[in-house]
Formats: sequence, C-alpha cells, structure tokens
Amino acid sequence: MDFSESDRVRGVRSTAREFMKKEVFPLEQRLRQDGFRALLPTLKEKRARAKETGLWAAHLPAEWGGAGLSLTEFAHLSEELGRSPLGHYIFNVQAPDVGNMELLLSHGTAEQQDRWLRPLVRGDIRSCFTMTEPEFAGSNPVWMGTTAVKEGGSWVIRGHKWFSTAADGAAFAVCMAVTNPEANPHRRASMIIVPTDTPGFELVQNISVMGHRGADHQSHAEVMYHGARVPLSSVLGQEGAGFELAQARLGAGRVHHCMRWIGICERAFDILCQRAVTRELAPGDPLGSRQMVQQWVAESRAEIDGARLMVLHAAWTIEQKGTAEARDEISIIKFTVARTLQRVLDRAIQALGALGLTDDTPLAHWWAHERGARIYDGADEVHITSVAKRILRRYGSVP
Repeated sequence: MDFSESDRVRGVRSTAREFMKKEVFPLEQRLRQDGFRALLPTLKEKRARAKETGLWAAHLPAEWGGAGLSLTEFAHLSEELGRSPLGHYIFNVQAPDVGNMELLLSHGTAEQQDRWLRPLVRGDIRSCFTMTEPEFAGSNPVWMGTTAVKEGGSWVIRGHKWFSTAADGAAFAVCMAVTNPEANPHRRASMIIVPTDTPGFELVQNISVMGHRGADHQSHAEVMYHGARVPLSSVLGQEGAGFELAQARLGAGRVHHCMRWIGICERAFDILCQRAVTRELAPGDPLGSRQMVQQWVAESRAEIDGARLMVLHAAWTIEQKGTAEARDEISIIKFTVARTLQRVLDRAIQALGALGLTDDTPLAHWWAHERGARIYDGADEVHITSVAKRILRRYGSVP
C-alpha cells in the first residue's frame, strides 16, 4: 500500500488550503462572536465561490455534481477543510448531509434521488439524521423506542429523538424506526425519509451543549414524532435494513470525521507552536524553552502523524476490502483520533493560558464542540470492547 500523495491529491490540498486562507479563516471571529445564523448570507456567497474550485461535494461522482474523489483522496481534503469550523459546510461535505447523500446515492430510488439528493448536492437544502434517543443507551443502537407502523398506504411514526445534528433548518430527516419488532434485533429497524414540514414532526428545541444552543446547521436538536405520516415509498433501501445501512454509512463517515479532527489538531498545533516561540516568560525567555512545552510539541507531532496514517490505512482498507472487513480499522481510528484530538487541544489551551479560554482563537470553540467526539458514533468504550473481543476470538473464545 502506498500512502504517498499523488499529483491530484497535492492539487486538491493546495486549492483547498488557498481557499481556506483567503475565504474561510477570516470569517471565524464573526462566527465565534455572532453565531452561525448571522453568517448565513456570507456563507451563501462563499459556497458559490467554493463551487468554482471544482471541489464542491467532492465525495460524490462527477455525474452527480461532485469532484469524484476516492475515499482516500477525500480524506486528504477533509483534513484541510477541518482546520476551520466552517470548512466542510462551505464545500457542501458537512455531516450529516455527506452521509445522507451517500445513502441516497447507493440506496435511494430514482424518485427519492430526484426529490432529495439532487437539491442536497446543489446545496439548495439540508438534511438531518434522527437515530439517538434520550430514553435508551446510545451504546446499544438496536434498542430504541421509535416505531413506524403501516396504516393503509402510509408509515405512521411515533418516537422521541435527540442530538439530531442540523435538524434546525433541515428540509427532511432520515429517521431510524422499528418497523419489524418481532424480527432479529439487527433487522427490526428501517430508515424512513420524513420531510420536516410533515404534520407530527416537531423540532422541540436546539439542545444547549456545553453552554451553546447553536443554530441552523451548527446545532443539535430534540425531535418528536407525533404520529407523523409518510408514504410507504419513503423507506430508504429495504425494509428492515436500517442497521445495515447505518453501518455502511458510518464506515466512510468515521474516516470523514477522523480526518476533520486531524485538521483541527494541525490548526491547534500551529497555534501551540506559534505561542511557544513568541510568548516570553521574561525578556528573552520564550515559553518554548521549557522542556515541558517541548514535550507537548514533540508528542503532539508524533500523535497527529500516527493518527493520520491510521486513518489513511482504514480508508484504503475500506476501498480494497469493504466496510465489513475494515471493522477493526474503523473502530480503532474512532477512539484513537478522538483521544488525540482531545490531548492536542488540551496542550494548546494550556500553552496559551488565559488566552486559550477566550474566543480570540478557535481552541475554546473546539474544546466545547468536539469533546463529543469520544461519545457520538459509538463511545470510545464500545469501540475498544468490540475490537478487543474480535482480536481475542482469534486466539480462542471469549464471552
């Protein structure tokens, strides 16, 4: 396997890096001061310019309006965009839309693709994904209370969801609901497309996370389904295949997230190193002269580089062998990179001292918004346990 950067990848990185420097980074102070919603008119202009780079919706094939990047190639782009909280949104590769686009492309009907996928790719609408429920442990995704029952020619959906990212302003939700309660646990649920203007769909609130309620795309919502009724044709893929689709969605999705986190790490590392060489503890005595700070720099560099190679290897394995054969690699990068992210951010904040707690840099924003990396898409402990069990089974049986 060869992880050297091709000419195409170098071009992608260069184009994205220049665009971010010129068009995206200057918006961050306004984001931190005024919030995401206040930036929407400006972000619309930036998205139009992003389309001109040829990297718009880069994860999708060219015939669907994307750049046709492979998963490994897209991983490199995701790192560059991850250096800003706005990067992925401006290039229309933000979660959860990126995963919903992939699901609609691979499992959507022609009607579903025309109604939902095409406007998603154009950036005309957004979507959300409603799966997690406050009454049930997210670490056991087959255990949920939301149901979809057939009545005539419709599904009638009842249930309670939360942490539905970007539901505020979304045109439709992909809802995970139990449709076959007597089936095998992994065949009980289906994914159903629900327009958010459907009677019975209620966005209860944007949840306050770490003191920030958020708005529009940068928010996490509580959602209720009060008997929301949609046609039977709204099922995405096959009835009962919800968990199968979720696993396929999460494989590439974890690569996307992990490379975004590495982009955050690189930006935090730059801030840490700049602080180390410019901040003086006394005249002529820079912070970086302290061995502890030097240790932070060296360990951060090693951890980021190691994490990047692990993610690229996972992406390569998915492309070569498929998601099922890459289960260990996918789980390992999830908890390894999430922990690397937390450590690097913590060191950078500590190096900046009081400044690191302010909104003069993006560090505090990321500390509040990315601590969830070790929880969502499967808590660290779940991934660690599942990997360990699979490894131990190769040596003998375990419970």
